[in-house]
Amino acid sequence: MKIKVVTIKSLVILVVSFSFTFELYAADNQKNADVIVYGGTSAAVTSAVQLARMHKKVVIVCPEKHLGGLSSSGLGFTDIGDKSVIGGISREFYQRVYNHYQQKESWNWQSIEEYGNKGQDIPAIDTDKKTMWIFEPHVAESIFEDLIRENKIEVIRDKWLDRDKGVKMKDGKIISIQMLSGEFYAGKIFIDATYEGDLMAAAGVSYHVGRESTKTYNEQWNGVQIGILHHWHHFAKMRISPYNNPENSLSGILPRISAGNPGEKGDQDKRIQAYCFRTCLTKIDKNRVPFERPEGYDSTQYELLVRILNAGWRETFVKFDPIPNNKTDVNNHGPFSFDNIGMNYDYPEATYQRRSEILKEHEIYQKGLLYFYANDPRVPVEIRQEMSKWGLAKDEFKDNQNWPHQIYVREARRMLGKFVMTENEVLGKNKVLNSIGMGSYTMDSHNTQRYITTEGYVQNEGDIGILPKQPYQIEMGTILPKDTECRNLIVTVATSTSHIAFGSIRMEPVFMILGQSAGVIAATALEKGIDIHKITYMDIKPKLIEYGQVLIK
Repeated sequence: MKIKVVTIKSLVILVVSFSFTFELYAADNQKNADVIVYGGTSAAVTSAVQLARMHKKVVIVCPEKHLGGLSSSGLGFTDIGDKSVIGGISREFYQRVYNHYQQKESWNWQSIEEYGNKGQDIPAIDTDKKTMWIFEPHVAESIFEDLIRENKIEVIRDKWLDRDKGVKMKDGKIISIQMLSGEFYAGKIFIDATYEGDLMAAAGVSYHVGRESTKTYNEQWNGVQIGILHHWHHFAKMRISPYNNPENSLSGILPRISAGNPGEKGDQDKRIQAYCFRTCLTKIDKNRVPFERPEGYDSTQYELLVRILNAGWRETFVKFDPIPNNKTDVNNHGPFSFDNIGMNYDYPEATYQRRSEILKEHEIYQKGLLYFYANDPRVPVEIRQEMSKWGLAKDEFKDNQNWPHQIYVREARRMLGKFVMTENEVLGKNKVLNSIGMGSYTMDSHNTQRYITTEGYVQNEGDIGILPKQPYQIEMGTILPKDTECRNLIVTVATSTSHIAFGSIRMEPVFMILGQSAGVIAATALEKGIDIHKITYMDIKPKLIEYGQVLIK
């Protein structure tokens, strides 16, 4: 009998000891805050800054090592629209850009007078408003880091959400998130500020990938857009054969052309608009890194480009947009360019490993394209000579061999939230009642596929550009999940919009606006001690105005 008592006591002691050890481990391995922001985009920064300014404890945990998303990864020739609707921290960012370039020492490779003043449809420098809309990547990153430091925000980098089992939920709320490296982050409210919507998806929130049909939301510009040729990113009337032997349809299809059925106009599909890296190039020899032949280079991948050049196309350098210090923000332009059409369809929901493979393929494709242009004898000599004058900017992305830190994820998952913004709101057909900010840019979708027409020629599809007649309001429910799915998550980038509406909302100034408004919503919910879905618009509208947001024009 005594032996049994001792055994039981020993067991109790063991259990208590184990529990105590586990609690200590969890405490050491868990970080707590009022709000946890997952992601390192520009929206992540503005959310965190707003929360800090409203005296809330906020932690950013992100996969990235560099903050700012595409704003600090090459997209320096800002997509703006009507700049008067850009307010709050978003405008503050561009004012800080202006202040930076007012300093003489900021001009290393040219003077401010030599730079000129070209922006996207507006002057790059607005002296009256003391804002500047065009900038170098490292300048943007420095400004984001300044905002973080000044507001004493903790940032934990290179931490990847365990998307399979890393989101702990209770009673419809996220309690904590766990990284692949084991750390836990617990908060009262969470913000998903990733381009991919990874936290949103892992929390079980509904979302969409691809294009809805025109019938889904009664839209004109959604779905497959066969026959619609906007902008200049298509083959126009060029009759380019897709076949290895141009005269023989049985000879096989050239690389980077789909043999599949492109679909009917207005149909839904799972295709997403193409990605590319926004490369920062220069002609200044002392700051130039010549284009090198990438490992895995295959010149046959560019045979279609040769045929386009042979047909007389000469617009290679049209979208080498100037940014300060004799550099460029290089974007896609034309029928075959830096957009890697059709090679990203599985990216939004892919594993980290598969995403890495997709990104590597895009990198090889785009580096290879630059090398091909500068070196392949099939490229017309005048284009080859001009491209040979360019190279990667030596003083950008120094820890990544001068290549952008991030690819341009133009679209991935999109939440199906409390309110879905569609082209009808963007175009002013439907009224928005609870504005948390404004957008104004063209509903802009890049191509989603390159296919073979019924006549047997190559064509691109998916490039759309529809300009709203006036700036539009963005509904508060666009960044909130349904309360039946998650009651303490705000989504600032993978927002609740249709494909074509997202084409306008996806601009970096707007992401910063939505990030700040998310911060106001979260802080207000914390102050009132209620769920984010119980916050009324009148609870936050005065605060949004106080902090500089433009809600109506």
